[in-house]
Amino acid sequence: MRALGIDTSNYTTSAAVFDGDGGYHASRLLDVRPGELGLRQSDALFQHVKRLPGQIAQLKEAGWLTGLSAVGASTRPREVEGSYMPCFLAGEGQARVLADGLDVPFYAFSHQQGHIAAAAWSAGHMDWLDRPFLAWHLSGGTTELLYVRPDGVNVRAERVGGTSDISAGQLIDRTGVLLGLPFPAGKALDALAAEAQLRAGFPVKRNDLTFSLSGMENQVKAMAERGELPAQIARFTLETVASIVRRTTDAARERWPGLPVLCSGGVASNRLLRTVMADAAFAQPQYSTDNAMGVAILAWRAWREGAVK
Repeated sequence: MRALGIDTSNYTTSAAVFDGDGGYHASRLLDVRPGELGLRQSDALFQHVKRLPGQIAQLKEAGWLTGLSAVGASTRPREVEGSYMPCFLAGEGQARVLADGLDVPFYAFSHQQGHIAAAAWSAGHMDWLDRPFLAWHLSGGTTELLYVRPDGVNVRAERVGGTSDISAGQLIDRTGVLLGLPFPAGKALDALAAEAQLRAGFPVKRNDLTFSLSGMENQVKAMAERGELPAQIARFTLETVASIVRRTTDAARERWPGLPVLCSGGVASNRLLRTVMADAAFAQPQYSTDNAMGVAILAWRAWREGAVK
């Protein structure tokens, strides 16, 4: 059997199908005007409504839209009370219509749960979904260290650390836009940083497993005002992020010795971070950024186990 997953995050429209072994994924970034740092929810929702049929059509053209036994969607950012973003309504609505039309069960998941599932599967550790582990969700809106444990066919992620203000993705995107790079700026900043010589990042202070990155943003602005080379600013930013994630991970492992560490989210596709965190498992780059594959995986697991809708 196959399960269809849909995810309409703040920056990506995506749909995927999973059959228990592999799958097919179709996604497209939303359009953000040059120089801007994101989209209003109304604009993101409008773009999703227009583009989601095209992503579903890609699955059909690739021969993956047959034999569907379940449909899933990400309906909220995180599995916590009050977590809500209007952009997820686009994916949830179309997923429910498809499930009703096909007379198959619909399953709702959080965007974060989908990230974790896609990362575990693409890293070759789908079995981790059935055991406790530590996970980083590093994205444009989230920098959280999570204690993940099984919750039936799903996973429950408890926030145990991360940023107290802006996320690593926000810092990277704001730095990139400041340097004239397109938004979202992760890939472009990563490439730019590769042109610079090795340099130490900003010594971000850590309070247990929590840290702040807002002061780092001020450092970046000051460097730009001094006329420092863009490549050096990019390298400084990414070195800072990689360093604090590394140090926080080491502190978490002292508390939970022996637990493996998984890295997910768009920031996790950064090459420098992958080097510094070489002992952690990473999603494949195409499944690090926002995608629907994790939702399809969780929907497949739910259908397989006969979970209640």
